[in-house]
Amino acid sequence: MVNKRLLLFRSLSYFGAAFITFSCTAIFLFIIIQGLPVLNLRLLFGETPPLDAILGIRPVWEGIWPALAGTLCLVLLTTLLAALPGVCCGIYLARIAKGGLKAHLSLAIDLLAGIPSIVMGLFGFVLILALRHAGWQNATTCILLAAFCLALLVMPALVVATRSAVESLPATLSLTCASLGFSEGQSLRRVLIPASARGILGGMILAMGRAAEDTAVIMLTGVVVNSGLPAGLAAKFEALPFFIYYTAAQYGDESELQRGFGAALVLLLLSALLTGTAHLCQRAVTRRFRGYQ
Repeated sequence: MVNKRLLLFRSLSYFGAAFITFSCTAIFLFIIIQGLPVLNLRLLFGETPPLDAILGIRPVWEGIWPALAGTLCLVLLTTLLAALPGVCCGIYLARIAKGGLKAHLSLAIDLLAGIPSIVMGLFGFVLILALRHAGWQNATTCILLAAFCLALLVMPALVVATRSAVESLPATLSLTCASLGFSEGQSLRRVLIPASARGILGGMILAMGRAAEDTAVIMLTGVVVNSGLPAGLAAKFEALPFFIYYTAAQYGDESELQRGFGAALVLLLLSALLTGTAHLCQRAVTRRFRGYQ
């Protein structure tokens, strides 16, 4: 009876893995087949010379370069806002917080992780209304507000990844640090954080991927269809996820739909680039601190 149950569970596991693999492969192939024919410099820059478009000398009207640049700026700004508090909170939960405080903070992180992205977007929109009501009449939706809301959205993944990475370290590391007379701060700075850097970078990968693909948050916090390159932290911006959403809902002919598929392929390649770069950083960190493992 036990062997039959084990066989059933194993079969279901194989089926689930095969189904997910097939579904992801089918989606990727569909996007590649539809978007590859239009993946060229014209898709990115339209009729504008590439160098002039990259430097912002001339505007791009029929290309997705402003949306790509806006997405890159949004991901970078979100990572900068979420990295330090997320890593510090994860370390605090893993090494310092005890008892009821640790349980309450863990519950708060779990609740924050369960908030739908559209609710976070509404929070950002209401925050702007509250600032205006408080007297800051110039407060408006912008890329900084979008990055702040996205940072709140992705921070739980970074906190959990950091906490798991630190807690999974061998107890002998802490004992060795204590025997050498290290303080808690010295142990974290010189041994524990470098040894758990691979897991922390994994959390950052998840955060960057979520920031690059989310649409609901930025729809209410500053993204527009046509604004050009980001002009500052308080400016409107374009983003690839919103461009894809808008094109899918409002395209007028086949060429516009193909541009949408091309933008989807560019977003997919951007995610792959971010993931690959982070993976290389993970390997470099692992090689450097192999002695801690």
